[in-house]
Amino acid sequence: MSVLGILTCEILELEFAYLLGSDTDLARVTVLGDSRSERLVEMLELLRAPKLKKIRDVSEFEPFSDNRLEILVQVLELALHNHKRTLQQGIKKAAMTFGPYVDALMLGYGLCGNALENSEQLLIEAGVPIFIPMDDDHPVDDCVALIIGGRQRYYGEQCKIAGTFFMIPGWTYHWRRMFEQEFGNLSLDIAKRLFRDYERSLLITTPFMSVETMRRNSEAFNHLFGLRTEVCNGTLRLLHETWVSAKAFLTRAP
Repeated sequence: MSVLGILTCEILELEFAYLLGSDTDLARVTVLGDSRSERLVEMLELLRAPKLKKIRDVSEFEPFSDNRLEILVQVLELALHNHKRTLQQGIKKAAMTFGPYVDALMLGYGLCGNALENSEQLLIEAGVPIFIPMDDDHPVDDCVALIIGGRQRYYGEQCKIAGTFFMIPGWTYHWRRMFEQEFGNLSLDIAKRLFRDYERSLLITTPFMSVETMRRNSEAFNHLFGLRTEVCNGTLRLLHETWVSAKAFLTRAP
């Protein structure tokens, strides 16, 4: 078998759907189906991903007997980002569960507040190689850095306007989750104080969500905090490079 496991946050669900749905080398994409993976599955269906299959538990996964590349995906809850330790434990648990069923793991995460600073050591018990999106010689800082193109451009936009809230497509859809109990549990009063010195929301576009949709999704957020909207082009380059590296490893593996 040749199985690549993918563990990703809900924020990057569309990016991975686009990546998987456009790759003609894949024999099958299997998704651990739950409420967190609904949008990923919906997009994969629209893109006609090869032999898309949903399972309720990873123990149901049965790989092909030949050496064709297939994918096993789990979308992890956004609430894991509440605390560094919670994120580490959540990803570690998922990686250890996937370990016996895959030949390598690709993470849809960056450093995320340094929670994954030593990802290979953190996930060593999974027993398989770990691929995390890289920005030159270090992992990307977070999902924004991944989609904006790396630390240098991320920092450049922060230097232009320090009070910038970065909006990749997933954030324009999920931003209300900051107010949910299991995620941020922010009160409106606290949120307005946190965003008091912010001036703009920067929409970082990608191929699978239009600027018009991103504007519409973030309109209430910008109105709530009095932010103006600006737009810049994003890129899937860093994510794609990680994808290519993981596939190359599995191709070379005996």
